Amino acid sequence: MPCFPPLSIPLAAVSVGKPQQLGSPDAPNPLARKWVTAIRKTAVTEPLWLDALNLTGDGQANLKAHGGPDQALCVYPGTHYSYWSERMGQPLLPGSFGENLTLAGSCTEQDVSLGDVFQWGEARIQISQPRSPCFQLGLRWQLPLLPKWLQDSGFTGWYMRVLQPGRVSAQDTLELIERPYPEWTVARANSVKYELREDLALSAALAALPTLGHHWRQKMLGRTSGTLPLYDDANRLEGTSAG
Repeated sequence: MPCFPPLSIPLAAVSVGKPQQLGSPDAPNPLARKWVTAIRKTAVTEPLWLDALNLTGDGQANLKAHGGPDQALCVYPGTHYSYWSERMGQPLLPGSFGENLTLAGSCTEQDVSLGDVFQWGEARIQISQPRSPCFQLGLRWQLPLLPKWLQDSGFTGWYMRVLQPGRVSAQDTLELIERPYPEWTVARANSVKYELREDLALSAALAALPTLGHHWRQKMLGRTSGTLPLYDDANRLEGTSAG
């Protein structure tokens, strides 16, 4: 029997979207110029097939920074939306931050841990790493500071990998079935990456976590080896990188 508290998370929405061109090539505002992205998602209610990389109908534009087995699903707590609607001064619908799964209820980054395994319909999925907010969120909403706001708030959401493909739907809840590392909440991992980045022992401990996603592991190993600077957020938040 599981030795952790039961956790059943309902979904507010499941959203998918393929890469598309947004903006105009001759727009005077750089934020409004042409770019290709899959950040705009549409909520779907019918069952979908989830494979090792994507839900049916979903995709990524920049496969160097997004997608891959460790980022098959992007998840965001719906409980944060009231905060962002007030701060951004506009109503927001599920999927507004490019996530595939918008959670209903009060579950946040404080309540789930890296390595947590959930049953979702026929599929089995596992939390791999927090989401690192990137400049595309700023482009999407014409708010260049938005990625930094998410990072500073800790309201980042997270990514999940697929352990077992299967048919899933928005009506299926996420049922926690394994929790191997309860001490490594998504919130704590965010804290190590940002607020506690100078504590290299913590970075090394996070890098040693077997279930940590590849991008985050390389970031932590780069810190501890001295091959990456501790303060390297600018490109991701403002420009060309989403790492």
